[in-house]
Amino acid sequence: MAKTKVHVIPHSHWDREWYFTSSRSTIYLVKHLKEVIETLEAKEDYHFYLMDAQSSLIEDYLRYCPEDKTRLEKLITDKRLITGPWYTQTDQLVISQESIVRNLLYGTRIAYEMGHSMAVGYVPDAFGQGGNMPQIYKEFGISKFLFWRGVADNRLKQTEFIWRGDDGTEMLAEQIPFGYYYGANIPENEAELKKYLDEQIGALEKKASTPNVYFPNGLDQAPVRKNLPELVAKFNELDSTREYQIASPETFFADLEQDVMDLPVIAGELTEGKHSRLHKSIFSTRADLKQANNEIENFLSNVLEPVLSVSYSLGNRYPHNELAEIWKLMFENAAHDSIGGCNSDTTNRDVKHRYKLASDLATNLLDLNMRLISEKIEQKQAFQFTIFNPLPYEKSGVIKMSAYIPDDNFTMEDTQGNTLPYTILEQTDLTEYVLNQHIDLNPSKAVYLPKKVFLATMLVEVNNLPALGYDTVYFNLEKETAEQEPKQSTASKIENEFYEIQLADNNSLTIHDKKANRTYTDQMVFVENGDDGDSYNYSPPRKDLVITSKEAVVNSVDSSVSSVNQTLTISFKLNVPYNLEERANREKTKEMTIKTIISLRKNEELIRFDVQIANQVLSHRLCVTFATEIASKFSTADQLFAPIKRPVRLPEMDVWEAEEWQEAPISIEAMQSFVSLHDEVHGVAVMTEGVREYEIIGDNYDTISLTLFRTFSHMGKTDLLYRPGRASGESIVATPDAQLLGEINATFALTLFESSFDEANIAKKAKEYLSNPPVYQMSDFLNGRLIYVYRDEEKTLDATYSLKLPMLDGAIVSAVKKAEDSEAFITRFFNPYLQKEIAIPEIFQGKECHLDENKSNEKQTTLKHAKVQTYLFEK
Repeated sequence: MAKTKVHVIPHSHWDREWYFTSSRSTIYLVKHLKEVIETLEAKEDYHFYLMDAQSSLIEDYLRYCPEDKTRLEKLITDKRLITGPWYTQTDQLVISQESIVRNLLYGTRIAYEMGHSMAVGYVPDAFGQGGNMPQIYKEFGISKFLFWRGVADNRLKQTEFIWRGDDGTEMLAEQIPFGYYYGANIPENEAELKKYLDEQIGALEKKASTPNVYFPNGLDQAPVRKNLPELVAKFNELDSTREYQIASPETFFADLEQDVMDLPVIAGELTEGKHSRLHKSIFSTRADLKQANNEIENFLSNVLEPVLSVSYSLGNRYPHNELAEIWKLMFENAAHDSIGGCNSDTTNRDVKHRYKLASDLATNLLDLNMRLISEKIEQKQAFQFTIFNPLPYEKSGVIKMSAYIPDDNFTMEDTQGNTLPYTILEQTDLTEYVLNQHIDLNPSKAVYLPKKVFLATMLVEVNNLPALGYDTVYFNLEKETAEQEPKQSTASKIENEFYEIQLADNNSLTIHDKKANRTYTDQMVFVENGDDGDSYNYSPPRKDLVITSKEAVVNSVDSSVSSVNQTLTISFKLNVPYNLEERANREKTKEMTIKTIISLRKNEELIRFDVQIANQVLSHRLCVTFATEIASKFSTADQLFAPIKRPVRLPEMDVWEAEEWQEAPISIEAMQSFVSLHDEVHGVAVMTEGVREYEIIGDNYDTISLTLFRTFSHMGKTDLLYRPGRASGESIVATPDAQLLGEINATFALTLFESSFDEANIAKKAKEYLSNPPVYQMSDFLNGRLIYVYRDEEKTLDATYSLKLPMLDGAIVSAVKKAEDSEAFITRFFNPYLQKEIAIPEIFQGKECHLDENKSNEKQTTLKHAKVQTYLFEK
């Protein structure tokens, strides 16, 4: 019988921040990597060291020790110091698909520049694995997968298997069954060592299906074990039944591939928390930070990069370096545990600050590039606006914009002179400030100065915005229009072409679908209950008190009607417990106010919700529910580049306590932007701009519950109802910031459809919902400190423009950007359907490239289920 080959993998799992800050982590990283370099250089038999597959750690080190770059390059080129493919280790179910792609793009590029990027998808601590990751890994030349969390022994009896992604891509996978820290504590007393090896390696041998076992030597922020070569030599002396060697993940897989056969296949996302906790409700931890993350991710890929591509096509510089800085700030926050929010308050304040920096850089980068275009368009009116369409097809509809407007009556017109209906939602008088900071670089030029200037929020109906381009609209001050401010009343009903919405007697909404002649009751019910969990897990109190908006007192009901929009504003007052103690005693001593603005835009099939909560109570959760009357065994949501069907209830809930699961297998799930319940002829979908967490509830599992926020008192707590036993985080770390006291905002939308899911194009509606066209105002009276002074530019651009990149009908565009290494444009599409395939026109064939932007030799004629495809079009 062949000897067991024990692959000893020296490593350190390096959280960039957690209960400690990134500043502390970085200071210790410099010390640690300095010691690793010195140890590897001094000991040739210290063959490998795995630095947690995060290229950002190399960047961090070189920021302080640039003199060591050559030394690092040699060790990485020789594959002794292992880095990449990630920029930061990320949790795959919490962030967007483009964030994952860019994380790997920057991570592999930095590693390759230093000499080598590890071709293994290494995620030792991520809370679950996305179902489409095999395809994403393969697109980066990665065909091996090494992980810990996500698979239970009810599905996997051994450590080796084939992981099949939702699109059918397969890769060789190895589970680290007992955690990445399993071999960290090696005794050096010879008398203890033999017993230790027999027990530790013996347990791995029982799990392995080949003579190869993966034995990780390291843990969180672990120092390099300088005498590891001597210890491994001692292992071989003491244990003649096994062969021990210092290895890397790549050398391990090279040997494993020689011995594997007839491996089991496991398909889809890996989210079983039987042996290792998955913390599925981490999706709503620190809802304020999750919302910031989600809004910025959507802004970067849905708005900023497409507009930058339009700007670049018109001769402006494409800001790769600025974008890299923004994305890297997002990756720092996307790192495990940063994105989870399961950190100390001090650390989460750092996370929040990075979101502010990323948001500021991104919004100003957009502003600059819209200006570079707008200032070169002939100015025909004193109030002129450039409206950008970031989508790859023409777009009509009602858009939201900010504008500095006069006190005069005006109409809005497009370049053809067509009148554009609009309404003013709110306005603030800024006359004195705006006009006093005005600067004339050219005093000889006559400039129109309005008598009054208001900063307004407006809704405008636009028509046929050019695909990936812009259009110009104007205020015509010579042409009066009807009153554009909405008419206010106390009516409790609104409607548009598609829906009629009425506040019901039980404080819910009744929604009538006009086209289908179908009525939905018990819509928009807010559900508040206790949260006895911590930063890792939602867990209901053992003595809970559930309160709904059906019990609320209605403070006020107002409606607003204009030519382009109707809104219904409802203010509820809920009496709720102040804390868990009051909840257990069924006391309700505090008021929680929920103000909701429900909007129906003209000719739009979305019902928009803007919720403002005055939160003054502790340790609780707020959800909003929509009863669909569609009893289903599955929900449909969007994940990484694909829709996914998930069971509404996992059967493991019946046995988890008897089988001693690490945590309850609850069906609280993640989404990218939408969740739907449907049958073959109709359905309901909820879309979100905020927390990406949902659950299907109700006796018949026919109600969509969207989490708005949850709050808690400590980083870690012991013996939760949904997670028995030890705390996951540090139980002594209180997190008062996580109570989210103050105002909390949430925005989401609802759509009803009378068709199959595929025919309803839910993903397209969600994409449009998250891609509001940005607008730039070109008015000479604004020239001054407020915007940074601009000079007159030669008017070389047309009033309308389209980049006219080819569109793949039916597919969802995930990215439009300039290529990293050429003058070409990158476009990325994915199939959003459960069953339909998409025919790829000939113009796309031969333009295929991989996610890493390297040329692909595989011509694609069909975009199949769950497939993503990237194309390279020359400028």
